[in-house]
Amino acid sequence: MKYTEKISNKLNDLLEKTYDAEKGYKLAQEKIDNPSVKRFLGDKVQQRYNFGHELKSEIMKFGQLPEKGGSFKGDLHRTWMKLTSTLSSDDTERILEEVERGEKASLKEYDEILTDSDMALPPSTKTLLIKQRNAIESALNTSNAYEEMVSLSF
Repeated sequence: MKYTEKISNKLNDLLEKTYDAEKGYKLAQEKIDNPSVKRFLGDKVQQRYNFGHELKSEIMKFGQLPEKGGSFKGDLHRTWMKLTSTLSSDDTERILEEVERGEKASLKEYDEILTDSDMALPPSTKTLLIKQRNAIESALNTSNAYEEMVSLSF
């Protein structure tokens, strides 16, 4: 099966957002002092790095060229995170709120691709996207738990 232009474009958009998430997690990790949260964010950096390689391999497997780098919107989000973390007296909670916002946006993106009836995804691509989507949902749940823990400690 060959990728349509629509599938290729959607996967490349997803790849760019994966790069953005990896960079965002790195930035968040640098701003956090809590060792448990820092470790969680570090795991997410590695996870998104792996997601990027998986997506690139899948895109190339079907004869398409993967995107390189992140998006302008992602750069703006990281700039906002830098600004709020320097102004906020509660960096950890604020950063975790941003992590949640980003993860919810990622879930929405994956859900749109997976439920788009106009895109006939190859089975390997669909399986990969479901696996990554479920991992993002798990990260969102963990982030929510950390945020609750942090908010209760203040």
